[in-house]
Amino acid sequence: MKLFRRIIKSKISLVLVLLVIFVYVNNSSLFVKEREGKPLLIAHRGVAQTFDLAGVENDTCTAERIHPPEHEFLENTIPSMKAAFQAGADIVELDVHITKDNQFAVFHDWTLDCRTNGTGVTRDYTMAELKKLDIGYGYTADGGKTYPFRGKGVNLMPSLTEVMNQFPNKPFLIHIKSNDPKEGALLAKYLSDFSKERLKQLTVYGGDEPIAELQKQMPELRVMSKQTMKACLIPYIASGWSGYVSKDCQNTEIHVPEKIAPFLWGWPDKFLNRMDKANVRTIIVGGNGSDFSSGFDSEEDLKRLPQNYTGGIWTNTIEKVGKIYSKQ
Repeated sequence: MKLFRRIIKSKISLVLVLLVIFVYVNNSSLFVKEREGKPLLIAHRGVAQTFDLAGVENDTCTAERIHPPEHEFLENTIPSMKAAFQAGADIVELDVHITKDNQFAVFHDWTLDCRTNGTGVTRDYTMAELKKLDIGYGYTADGGKTYPFRGKGVNLMPSLTEVMNQFPNKPFLIHIKSNDPKEGALLAKYLSDFSKERLKQLTVYGGDEPIAELQKQMPELRVMSKQTMKACLIPYIASGWSGYVSKDCQNTEIHVPEKIAPFLWGWPDKFLNRMDKANVRTIIVGGNGSDFSSGFDSEEDLKRLPQNYTGGIWTNTIEKVGKIYSKQ
């Protein structure tokens, strides 16, 4: 009887050892062919004025805390997007809000009060009325002593249609700022006229409800929300050690905080390979997930990435990061 128990224990121990070996080998990038190519650079809001992220909340007026300007561009404008692509951006991220006449205005803030000389929200105005506002009005780097962009932002707020017409073949990451399902439906209606080839260049992310509505109407479009990321990553965390990737991951995008990334099964190369196979775009962002606007904005930041990393990189300073990769 004792001998039998010893044999059983030995077999269980052997199985456990083999399982540990399998998990290690199946998730180690040491045994993966090195990925080729450069990272995908995502320019957050195009070329934009930077600001201190410390203590920033949803209602913080970031235009009032910018760093001393190093360039003349304002975020979410056609000139800033053009500069971002010229600087090496593979994808430009932009923000959209609905207007009174059911167009999509490209603008970041929930209200107009911080950056512009207007008040209220975009849906209180027509697109033509929004054009008359000065979107550079509220920017200051010295607590209000000077306003370096005041008077320079009139007619600079574009509509999404203007952006698409200006850059007919460029990839964009479109951010629906609200959680209104009607905006998802309106965007689906707007995008329904686009060709399949053009839609492959576009990704939309935002609140759970508008993204769910958009995904229902346009299942072929790549989308992302907190809900889609949870549906993808929670099963992966539970069973990704086996190489399993949930069907819920397919045709989506995930933003992975750098502090969490090393704990994902197979990070970096095997994880990226698995996500690529499921048509999932992986973008690494800065920090621990408390602020998904945090990016890799300097050469020192980039040194924190895994060696030869080839996934997506979120940056707030494409004009600097693009130069670094152009030299490689």
